[in-house]
Amino acid sequence: MINVNNIIKRYGYVKALNDISFQVERGEILGFLGPNGAGKSTTMKILTGIISQDSGTVSVADHDISQNPLEVQKRIGYLPESNPLYYDMRVTDFLKFAAQMRRISSKDMTSVINNIVDSCNIGSVMYKNISELSKGFKQRVGLAQALLGSPEILILDEPTSGLDPKQIMEIRDLIKQLGKEKTVILSTHILQEVEATCTRVIIINEGKIVTSGSIEDLRRNLKGGEAVYASIRGDENAVIARLQENHNISAIDVINRFNDGITSYRITPVTGKDIREDVFHIIAKNGLALTELRRDALKLEEIFIKLTAKENS
Repeated sequence: MINVNNIIKRYGYVKALNDISFQVERGEILGFLGPNGAGKSTTMKILTGIISQDSGTVSVADHDISQNPLEVQKRIGYLPESNPLYYDMRVTDFLKFAAQMRRISSKDMTSVINNIVDSCNIGSVMYKNISELSKGFKQRVGLAQALLGSPEILILDEPTSGLDPKQIMEIRDLIKQLGKEKTVILSTHILQEVEATCTRVIIINEGKIVTSGSIEDLRRNLKGGEAVYASIRGDENAVIARLQENHNISAIDVINRFNDGITSYRITPVTGKDIREDVFHIIAKNGLALTELRRDALKLEEIFIKLTAKENS
């Protein structure tokens, strides 16, 4: 669907993007994740044809963006970080204006807008000035304009920035619904956003792609990733001493101590291997009581910190 090959983009002497390549398949919800200034918005602007790359190629549905920009832009709906709304217009007038910009015919305009209004749940604010709307409704209106023209691809740059928790959940649910019918690229620095919404993630840092894959793939491939959470009744020092004898275990951290003599531990393996069986045998062999044993998978925040720290070192 989208092919990005060896893109370089400079601003003066600074390389905002340094030879990045990636693909996006039809029907994916791709999280484009990185800290502020990593190159996310620059990438989104290149994909939508707002700015051009210095070198490399971008194609969308087999159309090269440098050679056929209008063919590419017809297939993309874009919600930039700065939502492109006219605050002195009513929502209905703004959507009609945006539909005209998308060259939707007068004959089809009403039905097209009505369908999008239903999808984005903005019927209650159609005759209000945009300036009167909450931030959440403004984002919904921005999404509505991005959907005009039935684009195959949605590119959303920081779509929940500045929203309250309830509004964030509503926008995430809407994005997931849209992802059932469209390819979605979601650019964000909010890790929970990606974990809650995306089928795959690309992590970018300082203009370079650090890694890509599903969150489960990243957890599996990151060494030391599959830690184990265990609750054990018994002398804490004895438990730690027995666990330390196993060469597959690299670290043991006490998480909690309870009044009934149970202590909970986070046990980290030397590699990403599943060590639950090792832990079970150690506890059983030494006559200790195991009350809970489960994988304590890396959170996306930990994956992100490990990978970007590795890239910066």
